[in-house]
Amino acid sequence: GGVLTSAIISAILFWPATHYLFPTGLTIGGATRTPTQLYFASLIGLVMTAVVVAITNYYTSMRYAPVQKIARASETGHATNIIAGLAVGQHATALPVGFIGIAILLSFHFAGLYGIAIAVMSMLSMAGIIISLDSFGPITDNAGGIAVMSNLPKEVRVVTDQLDAVGNTMKAVTKGYAIASAGLAALVLFGSYVEELRAHNVAYAEFHFSLTEPKVIIGLFLGGLLPFIFTAFSMDAVGKAAGAVVREVRRQLQAKPGILTGQDTPDYGTCVDIVTKAALREMIVPALLPLVFVVAVATIKPLGPVVLGGLLVGTIVTGLFVAIAMTSGGGAWDNAKKFIEEGNLGGKGSFAHAASVTGDTVGDPYKDTAGPAINPMIKVVNIVAILIIPIFF
Repeated sequence: GGVLTSAIISAILFWPATHYLFPTGLTIGGATRTPTQLYFASLIGLVMTAVVVAITNYYTSMRYAPVQKIARASETGHATNIIAGLAVGQHATALPVGFIGIAILLSFHFAGLYGIAIAVMSMLSMAGIIISLDSFGPITDNAGGIAVMSNLPKEVRVVTDQLDAVGNTMKAVTKGYAIASAGLAALVLFGSYVEELRAHNVAYAEFHFSLTEPKVIIGLFLGGLLPFIFTAFSMDAVGKAAGAVVREVRRQLQAKPGILTGQDTPDYGTCVDIVTKAALREMIVPALLPLVFVVAVATIKPLGPVVLGGLLVGTIVTGLFVAIAMTSGGGAWDNAKKFIEEGNLGGKGSFAHAASVTGDTVGDPYKDTAGPAINPMIKVVNIVAILIIPIFF
């Protein structure tokens, strides 16, 4: 309801704003775009936001078939839960990417590359309601944790679990929105890279990227590789940090057996310290990876700006698929566990529940670490490529 209301208000206000800012239209590349055409481009961004929210909600909410499919797969074991979760994540890429393609086509039709930029800004105008939805998840999650640590009645935990399930869906929805807007924005940034390259170096004044050029294909391969390497390092970082915490918990349980019965108090601070240090240390390589990739391609003479341009496009394409699959799949895994914990398929303590816990454990780094991080990675790659043009080319 909130998203729809915000979209309607934005659509109403965009009409006078567009006609006020561009009373006689806008001339781009020799073609004049009317205020109405620019307005239609802005509507595409609003529609795209609503579509992404609806699609992500379908794939990650307990009310719909994808999450329930993962829950039913848990009845036959841990492996089938993982297989079903991976499949749901990959299915979840089809509709968003299809609609992103339609949005690019229509917004480009109305106002060229500038129309795509308007559609992106239109999507970003919804940031207020999207951020509020994103905040809902951590709040309800922490409320559940406080309820457990405070030994509140089970009835309280039932309520917080239901809120947490909704929060998981909200987090997945907002990440889907961020990824879709990043995909559109990255296309605009790529256009800026091409224009900046042509303006800075006369040798490329008439250059056009062509798929018949081997260097472009090499760049596409390198760009397609980057999101996979990036997510691999991110997942490794989570695994190492989790392993360190598990070892510390086992050490404390051996030293203080009374922790399990509530007679002894665990040393929470040590675990927090381990996680904090690991988060800072292990993310150094993933954070530097986009920068190193771009600079390396730019500095190697046989590669140069043509390969770098292909790299940008390759990163956008594969990054979009990987990010959507990870965020949607992770959210679906998490809510499949919540679905079982509500008393379905045997409820808590059942074999299906044990398998769903495994899926949830895999899904957490998927939806909270690697998947969302691809969004800024795509933007960093494109922005760094634009910034280094005066230095290397």
